[in-house]
Amino acid sequence: MQPYRLTIDDDALSDLRTRLERTALPQPIGDAAVESGLSLERLGGLLDRWREGFDWRRVERELAAVPQFTATVDGQVIHFAHMQAPAEARGHRVPVIVFHGWPYSFIEMLPLARLLTADGDADVVFDVVVASLPGYGPSPALVDRPFTGPIVAELMHSLMVDTLGYDRYVCYGEDVGSTTSDWMAALHPESVLGLFATHAAFPSESRAHNLTAEEAGWVADHDAAWKRSLAYAAMQSTRPETLAVALSDSPAGLAAWIVEKLLAWSGEGEWWNDDELLTTVSLYWFTRSIGTSFAPYRDHRLQAELPEITVPAGVAVQHGERGLPRSYAARTYRDIRRWTDLDRGGHFTAWQTPQLVAAELTAFVSGLRPDER
Repeated sequence: MQPYRLTIDDDALSDLRTRLERTALPQPIGDAAVESGLSLERLGGLLDRWREGFDWRRVERELAAVPQFTATVDGQVIHFAHMQAPAEARGHRVPVIVFHGWPYSFIEMLPLARLLTADGDADVVFDVVVASLPGYGPSPALVDRPFTGPIVAELMHSLMVDTLGYDRYVCYGEDVGSTTSDWMAALHPESVLGLFATHAAFPSESRAHNLTAEEAGWVADHDAAWKRSLAYAAMQSTRPETLAVALSDSPAGLAAWIVEKLLAWSGEGEWWNDDELLTTVSLYWFTRSIGTSFAPYRDHRLQAELPEITVPAGVAVQHGERGLPRSYAARTYRDIRRWTDLDRGGHFTAWQTPQLVAAELTAFVSGLRPDER
């Protein structure tokens, strides 16, 4: 295990500025902006800020204060932040591993980690591992194995148990990271003392039959809402390199591809300022990881069916899945201990509402029996 500090050289910063100065945006295409989360006008303002006012060195300084490491696990280098509650903190100490999804990174999960490691009034405190998924930001891509739930879950389980020495832990993931979290619980119930989810797993095909009227209605509404929004996934799964060429060569293209999703999936309201959005885009740009971040989409066809999960589970339903029937989630999570409908926040739940997620996760873990912790 080695300490890690993210530092980008001056040449890379100069190259980015040059590319941004040469940006040529297209003309508006009919009313396309109506269905998009990002208008060309908004994108233009964002690019101006990236070129003239955004301070990447500030981001580096802030990240330098976060304990970060890399470890080689089964031949794969994994980057992670490791944040621990103060030694004098009251309460039972519980390890938790946290996963981001696409198109974001470990950075956006740090506010949640800070809240979980604060010394508060709860009867539990946390040691938090915020892992970068393979091919995302500082974690190199998988080169000799596909990006599937079981494979990444085994790497992350080994990180927690073999590298960091935690016998038992809680797992939490969003988006792509939720698949890793689910598989850790499925494969290692002896080590996962609980699973917390804001992106609850939908039942695998073998368990998605004989739906109740409530379940069938929710699935139909959910599928209809996503029907015109899945082109990005088709591109990332079937033509990942073609898309990656364009996005790796054009910072404007990369910003448009990422920020459109950040805004479209965030639900009602404005959640982030331009510098926060640009931090996310910049990490992908400087680490050249947009193409490698498509691996879970490309390799999804190799994914095995997720088994039933028997460890205690806590579910907080976020904006994109409002109305999710508890019975539908229970087809996968067989021991749901806590169920909450969040009143605000969207797809990027921990980034948007870290206080809510921290409170719900803490309440879930506090509700486990002492012998289960």
